[in-house]
Amino acid sequence: MQDILDAIMGAEGSTDPARELARIAGLPVPRTYRGMVVRAEDTAMFDGVAPRDRDPRRSLHLAEVPTPELGPGEALVAVMASAINYNTVWTSIFEPLSTFKFLQRYGRISELARRHDLPYHVVGSDAAGVVLRVGAGVTRWQAGDEVVAHCLSVELEDAAGHDDTMLDPQQRIWGFETNFGGLAELAVVKANQLMPKPRHLSWEEAASPGLVNSTAYRQLVSHHGANMKQGDVVLIWGASGGLGSYATQMALNGGAIPVCVVSSPDKAELCRRMGAELVIDRAAEGFRFWSDEETQNPDEWRRFGERIRELTGGEDPDIVFEHPGRETFGASVYVAKRGGTIVTCASTSGYLHQYDNRYLWMHLKRIIGSHFANYREAWEANRLVALGRVHPTVSRTYPLEQTGQAAYEVHRNAHQGKVGVRCLAPADGLGVRDLQLRARHESAINRFRGR
Repeated sequence: MQDILDAIMGAEGSTDPARELARIAGLPVPRTYRGMVVRAEDTAMFDGVAPRDRDPRRSLHLAEVPTPELGPGEALVAVMASAINYNTVWTSIFEPLSTFKFLQRYGRISELARRHDLPYHVVGSDAAGVVLRVGAGVTRWQAGDEVVAHCLSVELEDAAGHDDTMLDPQQRIWGFETNFGGLAELAVVKANQLMPKPRHLSWEEAASPGLVNSTAYRQLVSHHGANMKQGDVVLIWGASGGLGSYATQMALNGGAIPVCVVSSPDKAELCRRMGAELVIDRAAEGFRFWSDEETQNPDEWRRFGERIRELTGGEDPDIVFEHPGRETFGASVYVAKRGGTIVTCASTSGYLHQYDNRYLWMHLKRIIGSHFANYREAWEANRLVALGRVHPTVSRTYPLEQTGQAAYEVHRNAHQGKVGVRCLAPADGLGVRDLQLRARHESAINRFRGR
């Protein structure tokens, strides 16, 4: 593993980094590697503990694991950096169910897939690194290529997947519903998960957008989602967070009008630094959409809607970018404009949503479910990053050994933007190849740092 890292580090400051990285093709593949895992034997460790009180630091372990054999159409990547997503938090707290059920189900579909059904799960759904090897049939990528990975793993053997790969019945989220994820020194991906690493970004910056940026693109921009257009008023929950920060950038980049909902003055300031002008600090303004655990408060929905119209000059949201779920969904349905769209991709505050259906059917609103992105959508989202139109939102990073602490902070919502994890990378700031493009966007790239 040290020889691999030395070859990658040889590209730092080189006038021909591709030549330095090509050396990797001649290096042996390690028989084992270090990965962050949860263990099947621990799945009951949090029984009786409320999900919000479960601690990822207790369940995530750094372990030496065997390097799997590559199958056809796959690639082995030396992971320089990864990032924390909510699915890693869910995996670590075994909520809403153990991910070992996913691995067992996947393992039943083929002999090749059986590799994933193990008593440990190497987690992580983001990665930036260098291709080490490719399997049979892979022609686009080769050893030494600098890449990022999106997290759609799909078999593409069913006709349903060839119109939109997210509809394939064997569609899975890599590192969550599959094994050999990105929070590790090595990762196994399908070759159609790979995309070029943005050359002006460091490893940890390049790793951080993958899941959330692609998810936001499909949710807001794609015709499979809200199909956002110029001038749309877009209400964005958690607008400075890992997902919302990319939605905010895409709304601004696409000529829409974001209304950013946050929970602190610091988060409000981040939204303004991204260019958003309309911001609601829901904590400072005391919005409480539930009177108690069982009862929502429609008076608060109305007050919230009035606040939005006050900011927009009387307009309701054309699109509501939903992901908190239970806590906010009733308000989201209420405040969307007549004929508007509520597009949802997650439920970080709870999966059982409640809303007043009169405001949906009588006002001809739509609810759209959106889940990650297909390869085309992920590629387009990554292209925006590579062009410097959308920027990473890394606030801080941790070494691989401290992944549990990083996941704990995300679980507690004690973070801004994305929390990065250095896997093989020995320090932040490595891997930048296009210094001129970086110099034009340095302040935007770093606006979340240290927060």
